Amino acid sequence: MAVNKRIGKQTLMLPSAPTICGYASVAGQKEGEGPLKNCFDLVSEDSYFGEPSWEKAEMKMLRQCFSLACEKAKLSPTALDAVFSGDLLNQCVSSAFSQKDSGIPYLGLYGACSTMAEALGLAALLIDGGYARRTAAVTGSHFCSAERQYRFPLEYGGQRPPTAQWTVTGAGAVLLQNGGAGAKVTHVTFGRIVDAGIKDQNHMGAAMAPAAFDTLRAHFADTGRTPRDYDAIFTGDLGALGHDILQKLFADEGVTLDCLYMDCGVLIYDRTTQQVNAGGSGCGCSASVLGGHILRAMENGVFNRILFAATGALMSPLTSQQGDSIPGVCHAIAIENGGAM
Repeated sequence: MAVNKRIGKQTLMLPSAPTICGYASVAGQKEGEGPLKNCFDLVSEDSYFGEPSWEKAEMKMLRQCFSLACEKAKLSPTALDAVFSGDLLNQCVSSAFSQKDSGIPYLGLYGACSTMAEALGLAALLIDGGYARRTAAVTGSHFCSAERQYRFPLEYGGQRPPTAQWTVTGAGAVLLQNGGAGAKVTHVTFGRIVDAGIKDQNHMGAAMAPAAFDTLRAHFADTGRTPRDYDAIFTGDLGALGHDILQKLFADEGVTLDCLYMDCGVLIYDRTTQQVNAGGSGCGCSASVLGGHILRAMENGVFNRILFAATGALMSPLTSQQGDSIPGVCHAIAIENGGAM
């Protein structure tokens, strides 16, 4: 008899609670100079990662991160039944090329900066549904390749307004399996697209914050939980301005997030010394913070139940050139030590 795993309108409960059996993070030099420098498994001092172009560097970074996660989990990549992966480049070529020799069934995703939560949620659902034993979620971004695609080549030397965010050079990989010890994915809330009418690509925090609000509010309504039921709530990556907008949206409804709430785009850089304007963004932002700081803190018992809600600005060079607005999306993943429902 089929079990109804949907609770409320948008949230899925995972009775098997797939276990995180491995994770890793890779970062660039700038990220390695920030507050989380001791959390990353590998920091490259070379923006090219030894490759002839930044795009190839991004591919190598994703391969390195995935390999590190497998090594830490003591698993051969061939032990995985599927890998969900995505990035910011056209047709997600970094993800595809990084996995082209792995021999693992590959599912490419694009959710902009929300891709890590999307990948993690789908990877967990595949296991919970009994369709896989082990899966992986891998995403990343590179500052230089993203600037070349979305804005202007670095040689242009354009000025960045205070609201702009800095695309993180980094990657995160998370491996999941059915059973075993470790933190577990218990709930997934897939978000709706929310368009706040923001057209300025240098103000993505304002574009994404309403989507984060919509998904988090849906998660709390569906599960009956409140922010206080979590040790920490992480969005990624709204930056400083989006972080404040989200807090105000909840405050207007009488809900206080306070110190429970952190944003990956704020955590990864020191905004007072690193000249990143409003903070970090990119597929690699929340992915590297999750695969470096958050899961490490859970393993050490600092957090026992967290909500990871990565956010994405669903824009492209084409839509920006046409003057379209920037829709946002957010997906929320509940991760718990012990897997309590």
